[in-house]
Amino acid sequence: MLKITKIGLLIGFMLFTGCLKREHTPIPSELFQTRNPIVLQAYRELGKPYKYGAVGPNSFDCSGFVYAVHKKLGIMLPRTSLAQSKIAGRKIPRTHLRVGDLVFFDTASRGHVNHVGIYLGRGKFIHASSGKAFSVTISDINAWYKDKFKWGKRIYADK
Repeated sequence: MLKITKIGLLIGFMLFTGCLKREHTPIPSELFQTRNPIVLQAYRELGKPYKYGAVGPNSFDCSGFVYAVHKKLGIMLPRTSLAQSKIAGRKIPRTHLRVGDLVFFDTASRGHVNHVGIYLGRGKFIHASSGKAFSVTISDINAWYKDKFKWGKRIYADK
């Protein structure tokens, strides 16, 4: 008789998402507490390389990553981070972000959005970074990105 345990489910999930191949990236504990399909889909792309203008499936730029994640779930978004930042809905301050919200940044300090990611909770977000990681990675919104944060947008409503 097959007995399913929490450890068995965790290992199965890791095999399904390919996490075991990415030993350098810890699995955030909050991922296992969410049922947000956007976050779960985004995490499947973790570790894939950054490439300007790419929308997957093997590499992404920041807005291409957000675009592709949502498209796989049947949600159509504009292609660029600036256009994504202008979608319907109100701007959400950092203190009111929820898991799955889009987060927008001005990383070039030019007064307009030029970077986007998906909020994971507990101050973390997943994005395709052209920086040190040069891949889809998880970053702290309260570290280097803190003074570059512009606003969030909620396009997925939790039940």
